[in-house]
Amino acid sequence: MPTTRAQRATAAVAAGAAATVLAPAFVGPAAPTKLNAVTSAPAPVAASAPASGVGAGASILGAGAAALAATAAVRPNKRCAKKDKVVRLATATEVDVDTECINAIRFLAVDAVNKANSGHPGAPMGQAPIGYLLFAEEMQYNPEDPKWVNRDRFVLSSGHGCMLQYSLLHLAGYDSVSIDDIKQFRQWGSKTPGHPENFETDGIEVTTGPLGMGISNAVGLAAAEAHLAAVYNKPGMELIDHYTYTIAGDGCMQEGISHEACAYAGHLGLGKLIAFYDDNGITIDGHTDLSFTEDVGKRFEAYGWQVLEVPEGNTDVDAIRKAIKEAKACTDKPTLIKVKTTIGFGSPNKADSHDAHGAPLGADEAEATRKQLGWNYGEFEVPDQVYDTFRKHAKAGSEKQAAWNKMWKEYQEKEPELAAQFKRAVMDRKLPDNWTDALPKVTPEDKGKATRLHSQDCLNAIANVLPEFMGGSADLAPSNMTLMKCTGDFLKDSYSERNMRFGIREFGMGAVSNALSLDKTGIIPYCATFTIFTDYMRGAIRIAALSQAGTIFVTTHDSIAVGEDGPTHQPIETLPSLRLIPDLTVMRPADGNETAGAYKYAVERSKNESRPTMMAFSRQAVDNLPNSSIENTLKGAYEVIECEEPELILIGTGSEVGLCVDAAKKLEKKAEETSRCLLARSTGSSRTATSPSCCQQTCRR
Repeated sequence: MPTTRAQRATAAVAAGAAATVLAPAFVGPAAPTKLNAVTSAPAPVAASAPASGVGAGASILGAGAAALAATAAVRPNKRCAKKDKVVRLATATEVDVDTECINAIRFLAVDAVNKANSGHPGAPMGQAPIGYLLFAEEMQYNPEDPKWVNRDRFVLSSGHGCMLQYSLLHLAGYDSVSIDDIKQFRQWGSKTPGHPENFETDGIEVTTGPLGMGISNAVGLAAAEAHLAAVYNKPGMELIDHYTYTIAGDGCMQEGISHEACAYAGHLGLGKLIAFYDDNGITIDGHTDLSFTEDVGKRFEAYGWQVLEVPEGNTDVDAIRKAIKEAKACTDKPTLIKVKTTIGFGSPNKADSHDAHGAPLGADEAEATRKQLGWNYGEFEVPDQVYDTFRKHAKAGSEKQAAWNKMWKEYQEKEPELAAQFKRAVMDRKLPDNWTDALPKVTPEDKGKATRLHSQDCLNAIANVLPEFMGGSADLAPSNMTLMKCTGDFLKDSYSERNMRFGIREFGMGAVSNALSLDKTGIIPYCATFTIFTDYMRGAIRIAALSQAGTIFVTTHDSIAVGEDGPTHQPIETLPSLRLIPDLTVMRPADGNETAGAYKYAVERSKNESRPTMMAFSRQAVDNLPNSSIENTLKGAYEVIECEEPELILIGTGSEVGLCVDAAKKLEKKAEETSRCLLARSTGSSRTATSPSCCQQTCRR
């Protein structure tokens, strides 16, 4: 159906209900027509047909838009056996706004990649209609306040196509992406790096690039919305009420992480998660039927998702609109909208091929694409009405935030206690005063126990005073000791609870937990598994460090002392390799006080700095150490047994510190015995150079 924002061409067709109507007729490259240009006479028609009303489901595309379907005619998709017959008969009075906006996105991507001589133009060219509808019609956001808590979230899971996102942010009016930033795509120090980075560019929610990570992050963002809405919303005062949208490609659907996270999303019934599957059938190697022939739709239906299809995503904008509307109407399931697109759409010689995936089109092909799509503008040139369309919607988002602010004022009057918590935890993202008083403390005289049990004590102490603390384990809660006793399970009918049951999905768990932090609503997330199984989620741990996610990774069974499980469960090289990840703090507490100190550090680092921490706890019991304390733990290293002039220093972490203390005691005893023996034998000139004091100092570390 025509949009309400633009006059459309009048049309008559004889192609049935599924016809796509193009105006003017397209025979060879269309003559480009500028926005608002009036056609003095209709172009020749391709066929003579009886006039009729446009059938249901038809899309009407304005002047210059005929070329939007040209690529499909010139380079048919090899995987599609069915070819729709299109009869074109129309006269135009104004260029279609949809088409102009979509093409603006496409050519910003083409021009930026060409200028950089690096990048991925094909995906943005195919995904442009989806991005246009989200940022110019559907999403609620305010470019003047990119961190507004009730904004809709958007994640580009196919992050290599980031010129789509940069173009959308620029057109919508985000200061973070000017036209000059677009021109500096992929250049050193620019705000438009080769993959979206949330810490570089306002408007980017999460860092994407490793395929499948983004759609998995989207699950976490949707989970955050569901939880906060359940905790804070009151009748007539819905502080949290927004959608999470994501665009994912064939590569995302193949990566195992998307299976884990999307199965979890279906289990939770996250009805405000809407994922677009950009089904263009191309990866780096070529057509996906080389390696990927499964029915993705049926797979997601099995997960518990609603699955919708748009057979012609290049031109049928109304079909995408209809699918979004249907997705929003389904409130108890996430929705996958499978959109059939053409990679590099509009490129006469590179569309529907891997040539459009990861290399510039080149100057000649860019010019040919301009002719093909009727785009009569120069490099980086955008018509005013395109800006007006996006900015009008952005202004509507600003007005929605103003209405939200008014509701927030009412909320504070009617719900003062919850409002105070919401302001501290969610809006200001601050920890309450004296929260560390809840952390347990031990003495050397207290009976020793496994540090995973000390972790359990700390975790439950924190849960009682920090309502924003939530997380869970990869089906190892009884072993990791990570179950919070003061709250129930975060499930489909109990979103207000805080124990997350991730199942045996370490990689998906890590990505979901990262997103809980990157939602920027003050949630302090933790996730847990055995130390050895961090290998399953190494990619998520690394991205947490890179993207500044405040995830607390809790692990147990930190050494070879894992009982009877044997070498498959012994993390020999694991901890040193994790310490190599930049900006990831790895802590291995040695007793109860060090465990409390580690949690203090991790919680403050999560909340105040949005940075990740990994903690490794023991399965076996360890003694409480002399001189250990929360304060000493925060130093990074300290003397367990003090000595003024040591000859030998024994260094250990975790359960090995206790071994070092025992070794020091034995060495000291042996040194004393040796010294007495040497002194007894010393007479005159035969006196030995070894002194008792020196031997005693050797082992006091």
